[in-house]
Amino acid sequence: MKKQRIFAVSGVKNSGKTTLITELISIFKKRNFTVSVIKHDGHDFEPDVPGTDSYKFREAGAEGAAVFSDNKMMIIKEQAGLSETAFIKAFPESDIIILEGFKYSQYFKIEVIRRVNSACPLCSPEKLLAIVTDYQRTELPKEYKDIKLYRFGEAEKLAERLCEIL
Repeated sequence: MKKQRIFAVSGVKNSGKTTLITELISIFKKRNFTVSVIKHDGHDFEPDVPGTDSYKFREAGAEGAAVFSDNKMMIIKEQAGLSETAFIKAFPESDIIILEGFKYSQYFKIEVIRRVNSACPLCSPEKLLAIVTDYQRTELPKEYKDIKLYRFGEAEKLAERLCEIL
């Protein structure tokens, strides 16, 4: 089994996590990496669209439904106690797995901190690889002084660094 690079992109809601992740995916794909993303949603979410067959199956009481074609698949399953570990195993072909969220997990992280909605870092500095922010270093708490800072728009530099250290 090949070594996978797994890291989280963390931050508060609307800080720019998804934007950063989509930029990183594009950069990694250009470097011929296979990339998958696992997103944790802290709220329950509706995984399907009303009116589709799979939605109707679940509405009728099915515990799960799967839809697939020659090139895609979707599995919807009601199950308690889910964790990212099972989903990481679902992507053995991926060179890089990016976890969106997971700010309190054991994974290495990139934290996105945007002045308009983030007062300070939430992630423990021990697991932080970098911070993407519009703050100046002097505005961040002193325990984060050794964490590499990137500005918004520097995803290419961040991707280069991630390839070096992961």
